[in-house]
Amino acid sequence: MNKLKTILLCTLGFLSCKKEIQNTKAEFLTEKPPSDIPIVFKHDIIPENKIIHKGTFSPNLQEYYYTISDKNFEKFEVFSINKINGIWSKPKKAFFNSEYNEHGMSFSPNGNTLYFSSTRPVNINGVAPTWHIWKSNKINGKWDKPVFIDIPNLRNKLVSHPTITNSGTLYFHSSNLDYSEMDIFQSKQTNGKFANAEKTSIVINSKTGKCTPYVSPKGDYLIFASINKQLDLMISFSDGIGGWIGTKKLNDKINNLGQGNPYVTPDNKFLFFTTGEHLEKNWKVKWVNIESQIINTNAYN
Repeated sequence: MNKLKTILLCTLGFLSCKKEIQNTKAEFLTEKPPSDIPIVFKHDIIPENKIIHKGTFSPNLQEYYYTISDKNFEKFEVFSINKINGIWSKPKKAFFNSEYNEHGMSFSPNGNTLYFSSTRPVNINGVAPTWHIWKSNKINGKWDKPVFIDIPNLRNKLVSHPTITNSGTLYFHSSNLDYSEMDIFQSKQTNGKFANAEKTSIVINSKTGKCTPYVSPKGDYLIFASINKQLDLMISFSDGIGGWIGTKKLNDKINNLGQGNPYVTPDNKFLFFTTGEHLEKNWKVKWVNIESQIINTNAYN
């Protein structure tokens, strides 16, 4: 009897694992989902002589938005592909594209708000002409006109790459207009307005700039790029009282060429990131199973 139970348990486990793999294949339309070794995601959507930057999904994994620029970094545009009857559509410009530069997009956890950074004019006295954060809300299934997010104490700073938690805390990177002193900041939302930003308190061994944050919907972990000779992806965990501890570099299978623009699927299973040699400008979006690396060994009670 015990032998029969063991066989049944193994069979159920195998079927469950097989079903999970099939579901992943159905979601991403790939022959084989990655393990802990990153693989390229949809390299065919990068136009010739262009560079891909950030890629992110809607929470239901039915829309994929990604940034494309020329190799001189003079024009940034966001494109999207939709999944229709299980098949990805052809790329088209995102609904919020303008004659200016667009980049750094992310969805709210419920999928009803899309945040992005843009150089479009704000037309408000005291707001510097540079990258700022904008958002669009989905109302009755349609995206409304994007609006500027005013973070009062950063009006004369570059502000980009927003990502938001369930509780409404917005994380992003900010710097001087010449890109110096770049770091991660956060701003709390109250009654639809964002308060003055505070520099995010991340315990890290070295003094380094930080950029392109991704925060989990629950706000329990934060992935970002540290700025050294190359970009390295780091992960830090919430201490439960507003700070971030246990900061560590993601493994060398991920960090090997310079990495940034992280995004993690809602099931906390797959990390998407941009990687490539800076001088060669042959960047790609890759994805990898990251479950083992988002376990917080310093979890608070």
